[in-house]
Amino acid sequence: MKLKNKETKKTSITVGFLFEAAKKRFQLQQLNGQVGFDNVVKDKNLHRPGLALAGYVELFTYNRLQLFGNTEIKYLQSLDRSKRMKAFETLLEFQIPCMVLTNGNVLDKEMLEAAGRKGIPIFGTPLETTKIAYFLADFLDDQFSPQMVLHGSFVDVYGVGVLVTGRSGIGKSEIALDLVERGHRLVADDVVTVTRKGEGILMGAGTDLVKHFMEIRGLGLLDVRSMFGIRAIRFQKRVEIVVELEDWKGDQDYTRTGLDEDIIPILNVEIPHVLLPIFPGKNVTVITETIALNYLLKHYGYDAAKEFSKRLEGVIGAKKKGSRAINYFEHDFE
Repeated sequence: MKLKNKETKKTSITVGFLFEAAKKRFQLQQLNGQVGFDNVVKDKNLHRPGLALAGYVELFTYNRLQLFGNTEIKYLQSLDRSKRMKAFETLLEFQIPCMVLTNGNVLDKEMLEAAGRKGIPIFGTPLETTKIAYFLADFLDDQFSPQMVLHGSFVDVYGVGVLVTGRSGIGKSEIALDLVERGHRLVADDVVTVTRKGEGILMGAGTDLVKHFMEIRGLGLLDVRSMFGIRAIRFQKRVEIVVELEDWKGDQDYTRTGLDEDIIPILNVEIPHVLLPIFPGKNVTVITETIALNYLLKHYGYDAAKEFSKRLEGVIGAKKKGSRAINYFEHDFE
């Protein structure tokens, strides 16, 4: 399987976007008016400017979001008014995208006005420093994570994120619909946005436009949420296995034992890959459920292919010693 879709990655977001997207979630409030909303955040990491306030700016990563916790505020409060203002103005010499005060802390009015004149927005939140740092870091990680759009149907089958791919018209949406009717949950159909979280985790979701709509050729658009209820959908799911549908080719050698596992790289993350040949009459829905169950078994340490291989080796060894395959029948001759 070759993925033709190109990887995309954000290199920056505006402070205005950050505030609008996170103000309700993280209880952010504007402390010095609507200034600096066009400032750009180019780094997903946060910075605590304690050393910079103390005058050491050699390693000051000013282009990051600056987080003021109790430590920074207590340090400023320990200084007299003139030194406090001078320490704060040291930060204002740099092009800081924005500042966030935690724990409901506040700054002097003169500081807020000085930051406003420099075009640096200051936000406040009642959340603790560790909590807001976690939330903001996770939010920024989402924004700056590598992402790509894939053509397929993404379904949660027995808790396993199964991405069904294949040529256009091969029946991906029909299989997804059949899975939903059997009690599984649709994440996205046709357009699947995949985002890499961390080093080895891929998260899949639908787009804001399509969401849980599905197109069935000959029937048209269906709203899965309205038709099957809230239990039939998910907004996101980890991508754990890719099932690629392919028209049956008589001259192709397909996997028979499953001993050789195939993988496919998506955003530099290796995902198990199953190439499934299909033809009229083949129950692909049940096979997809079986693929998910088999994945779960492997995840919990049981590999049917390897277990069968061990048994086969045992039978071959027993035959060499002259023993029969079945030594004794219990008293059940039915």
